[in-house]
Amino acid sequence: MSTEPIRCGWGGLVGTAIYEAYHDTEWGVPERDSRALWEKLVLDGFQAGLSWITILKKREAFRAAFDNFDPDKVARYGDEDRARLMADAGIVRSNAKIDAAIGGARIYLNMRERGEDFSRFLWAFVDGNPIQNRFEHISQVPAQTPVAADMAKALKAKGFKFCGPVIVYAFMQATGMVNDHLTGCFRHEPVRGLGERP
Repeated sequence: MSTEPIRCGWGGLVGTAIYEAYHDTEWGVPERDSRALWEKLVLDGFQAGLSWITILKKREAFRAAFDNFDPDKVARYGDEDRARLMADAGIVRSNAKIDAAIGGARIYLNMRERGEDFSRFLWAFVDGNPIQNRFEHISQVPAQTPVAADMAKALKAKGFKFCGPVIVYAFMQATGMVNDHLTGCFRHEPVRGLGERP
């Protein structure tokens, strides 16, 4: 007889297959690919004012609409692409967020052209290694931290939008820069192991 694993106590997590799969396989896993990190930052920006499950359910539609978040392609988007995106019911239709995504692609490319790796830039805020927290209860997990505030400030200084400290901390949790799986969660120790570097 199989038993359900113990997971973090997120509202709406248990019993929602797409959410459980995200928690069990992606959330907290260290991501070091620059393009993938940029995609997640864009999606977290689209989440502003919404729940993550809303974005998660639309993620494949976002990927289709934004050329699989290829920054080289998104950076070239013009008025026709903006109109196409605003007409796409599969994504979150917000002029400000769409413009932020396009502008973010251009900043990403500008950084790359100057020899600044997006992944190294972000991971430097945690000295290249995930912060390993040991929270027992969901109420202990902060909405933001000083490190997230520093990263948000640096991103904003480069021109990125929709990247305040709360959004950035959620981004850090999701991309494994911080391990905020609760200690009782079956993913806490495996994710901790992924963060350990030889």
